[in-house]
Amino acid sequence: MGKATMVMKSGSMEGNAESSPSQLIDARISELGDWRGKTLSHVRALVKQADPEVVEEWKWRGVPVWSHAGIICTGETYKNVVKVTFAKGASLPDPAGLFNSSLEGNTRRAIDIREGEDIDENAFKALIRAAAALNTAR
Repeated sequence: MGKATMVMKSGSMEGNAESSPSQLIDARISELGDWRGKTLSHVRALVKQADPEVVEEWKWRGVPVWSHAGIICTGETYKNVVKVTFAKGASLPDPAGLFNSSLEGNTRRAIDIREGEDIDENAFKALIRAAAALNTAR
């Protein structure tokens, strides 16, 4: 099966069968060009530091996804927030209380990062490692 063609609604970023997910994520970060791009880039770097074996994917018409034996988290950008959603966040320990969104569900949990907010890097990387461990513990 070949890769599906991805076209962003903005029209400024188009993916094709030759574009890797990492290239599409690079393009998204560059296209944003503001605090959201910097934040998404920082999140991406932390994910890769926490799990060097992470696989980058591009799903659902333009959502960066980081996986290791299943989805770890996604990185969505909105006007006022960068949302990092952990696919199995409800099953992860969060002693630092990073999860601040999507708290009502039974499975997912998210971290909404707003302009000017810092993320506790060590706690975030611990969540990434815990999510990867949960995915591989099947």
